Amino acid sequence: MNHKTALITGAARGIGLATAQLMTARGYKVAMVDRDVDELNAVVTNLDQAEAFFCDVSVPEETAKTVKSVLAWTGQIDVVVNNAGIADFGPIEETDFVCWRRVMATNLDGVFLVSQACLSALKQTKGAIVNIASISGLRASTLRVAYGTSKAAVIQLTLQQAAELGEYGIRANCVCPGPVRTKLAMAVHTQDIIDAYHDALPLNRYGNESEIAEAISFLASDKASYITGQVLAADGGFEATGVGLPALRK
Repeated sequence: MNHKTALITGAARGIGLATAQLMTARGYKVAMVDRDVDELNAVVTNLDQAEAFFCDVSVPEETAKTVKSVLAWTGQIDVVVNNAGIADFGPIEETDFVCWRRVMATNLDGVFLVSQACLSALKQTKGAIVNIASISGLRASTLRVAYGTSKAAVIQLTLQQAAELGEYGIRANCVCPGPVRTKLAMAVHTQDIIDAYHDALPLNRYGNESEIAEAISFLASDKASYITGQVLAADGGFEATGVGLPALRK
């Protein structure tokens, strides 16, 4: 592989960490980007060929500086995984503009800023962008006005990237995870919600972080060399089953 480099945001935990673990195991050097200094320091020591970079991806100056530091470390960027995101759920009438902007700043602005900062490097390697949206970007649900809208925008941003950057050999694709058994999800999902998801999912279970990481790794790899502008729902079939989870309306 000649030590291809992947830059992964939101890499301190969850899907980002699982992706970093998988890609280092497959020979990539991985720039692990996160704003949680303590958590990132704790996990990066367990991975070979990985380096920690502390950055708030919603801040343009920090993002540009971080990408320069990654290039100084490794000399190239072959893959960008825009995984950093936050969730702030609540009714529309209770979602103030501060909350709206906080979600958009990380979930949407961060994807734009990191991708843009990496473009010069990606042109040199004819690299790949994999943006992480959500099933909430494909299916509307209650209490997700900011989160769902931000993820729908990430899907559209991915299509824009694919359309414009293909002439440079850069591929852009999007993964939309469905219900995944992360620590965050399990902390906020009541048993009623868990049961409702199981009933709604054709596979009758939550996904796990490593399953999403496999989808990301595939789209980032040369095995997907003729795939761009695609939105892959890694969701246990959730998108196929229509709408309506009464437990989520509570």
